[in-house]
Amino acid sequence: MNAQTPLHTADATDAEESLKLQQAQATTFDSEAATAVAMQNTLLTPRFYTTDFDEMDAINVEPVRDEWDPLIAEMQADPNKGHFRKTADWDHVDWDGMEPELKKEFIDFLISSCTAEFSGCVLYKEMKRRGSNHEITTLFQLMARDEARHAGFINDALREAGIAVNLGFLTQKKKYTYFQPKFIYYATYLSEKIGYARYITIFRHLEAHPEKRFHPIFKWFEEWCNDEFRHGEAFAMLMKTDPKLTSGINVLWIKFFLTAVFSTMYVRDHQRPAFHEALGVDTDWYGQEVFRKTSDISKQIFPITLDIDHPRWMPSLKRLQRASADMAAADRKSGLAKLVGKASAGTRAALAFVSLYTIPAKRNAVPAVTRLQPAY
Repeated sequence: MNAQTPLHTADATDAEESLKLQQAQATTFDSEAATAVAMQNTLLTPRFYTTDFDEMDAINVEPVRDEWDPLIAEMQADPNKGHFRKTADWDHVDWDGMEPELKKEFIDFLISSCTAEFSGCVLYKEMKRRGSNHEITTLFQLMARDEARHAGFINDALREAGIAVNLGFLTQKKKYTYFQPKFIYYATYLSEKIGYARYITIFRHLEAHPEKRFHPIFKWFEEWCNDEFRHGEAFAMLMKTDPKLTSGINVLWIKFFLTAVFSTMYVRDHQRPAFHEALGVDTDWYGQEVFRKTSDISKQIFPITLDIDHPRWMPSLKRLQRASADMAAADRKSGLAKLVGKASAGTRAALAFVSLYTIPAKRNAVPAVTRLQPAY
């Protein structure tokens, strides 16, 4: 490590510095169990993506120049530099005294969050490495920096519990999924915006009910989710450079990704009942609140939103959640019982998803000005 390298990921000025620090830590401390969880590839776990980087490198941002330059300037000003580190506000965590099921679910939440943040870092860093378009590589370098800091901060929290994710190992060994650039835009835009909605909803809830804050990391959620919000703004502008991305047949793809992201979140959150109970949050209420915020925000670029108040919406989500639970139970069996159980659960899950997807969407007019500010 050279003399110029910062001592903490919170101060790293780019993703490479952050990852160098984290890799140095991994040589002395990591957890095979945590890394194994992060390595999983299922419908509900965060994935690593790759795409047609040449197509993304060809983007012309001139149609959104008036909004693009202020966003890039804001990100270059680096408002959260130095923020993602433990301070005097970091309360002591009694991991040994934590209720076992809550501890298990919270660790799963942290590992999943760390993997999701790092997957964004890997994708953005690769675009920066491969691209030659200064506008695009600048953006992706800045986003990779933010995501690397987030992942490092979560790993700091995990180390207190005696585990950590080896991010360098993930980079080399985790399976990558190829998505066309437009699918990267839809999925990543929604991931960033729903991430904002999730974190700010928890942060505001705990502001009102601080007695429910069972871990200090929640105090950092506001600045964290504001990074996510800015990243989502960037993807909204990238989509706006090509009107075809949000019109015609692509509206059906937008609806698919909205349905997939919302339903995946709902199912995954229902796998952590002790976590949400400890926060004092009803999981169904939380899901609908996050969906509402995300839908409201996504009107900045998407011409449709999902009708989350439709009579079929919540019953179909519940059927999907039950089918997912049955699929996991069947997977623990063997032989014919496993095959039959997974086939039955898979069929029911597919039918529930079709029921969600075929709910008529709500149309909205996309505003001329894309840029929003985090207002929740």
